[in-house]
Amino acid sequence: MTDFVQLWVYLASTPLFGLNATLVVYVLALAFYTRMGQAPWANPVLWSILALGTGLWATGTAYPTYFAGAQFIHFLLGPAVVALAWPLWERRAALRAHWARFTLAAVVGGAAAAGSAAGLAWALGLPAEVVLSLVPKSVTAPVAMGIADKIGGVPSLAAVFAVLTGLIGALSGKTLFALLGVGRDTTGWMARGFALGTAAHGIGAARALQVHADAGAWAALALGLQAVLAALLIPLAMRWL
Repeated sequence: MTDFVQLWVYLASTPLFGLNATLVVYVLALAFYTRMGQAPWANPVLWSILALGTGLWATGTAYPTYFAGAQFIHFLLGPAVVALAWPLWERRAALRAHWARFTLAAVVGGAAAAGSAAGLAWALGLPAEVVLSLVPKSVTAPVAMGIADKIGGVPSLAAVFAVLTGLIGALSGKTLFALLGVGRDTTGWMARGFALGTAAHGIGAARALQVHADAGAWAALALGLQAVLAALLIPLAMRWL
C-alpha cells in the first residue's frame, strides 16, 4: 500500500499526469461505449468526467496539477472544431440551398434555449447571477464563459451549465427524436443533427457525428452558428432588457 501511495504521488507530480490519465480513462470509456452498442447512457464523455472527477477527489489531487498535463488535449479542441468544417464543405450544395432556413432555425432555436432557461430559473427564484449564467447554456463552453462574463453572470458556473446541457442533449436526443417522429432519412439526419448542435453544442455534435456523418455535419454547422449568434445577440438582448 505504501508503495502504491508513493507511486501515485510521483505520477501526480509529473507534467504528463493529466494527459495520460485523460487518455487512458477516455479510451476505456470509449471501448465500453462501443461494446454497449453506442447506447446514449454509456456516453464516453459522461463516464470520463465522472471517473476523472472521482479520482481527483478521492486522491486529493488539485485540479491545476491535473490540468498541467490535460491542457495539451485542451489545446486540440480548437483544431478539432475547425476540422468539423470539412463535412460541411462536402455538403456545400445543400448548405447553399437551405442557408436561410438554417439561419432562421439557429436564431429561433438559440432564443428558445436561452429564453426557456432564463425564464425557468427566474420563476424558481434563483439568484440573478445564476439566471444570467444559464442564458448561454447551449453555447460551447469557452464562448458561454465569455458571454456570461459580459452580461454579469459567473463564467465558471456558465461552463458547468454548458457541459451539463451538452451531456443531457447527447443522452436524451435519440429518445426525443423518436418521440417526435424525426426520421433517419437524409432530411431526418439533417434535422436531428442541426437540432442537437443547436441545443447541445460540441458534446451534442460529437454524439451526432458518432451516429451518422450527415447528422454530425449539420450539428457542426449549428454549433458554429450558435457561437457566433449568441456572442453577438445575447449581450445586445440583455442590454435592451
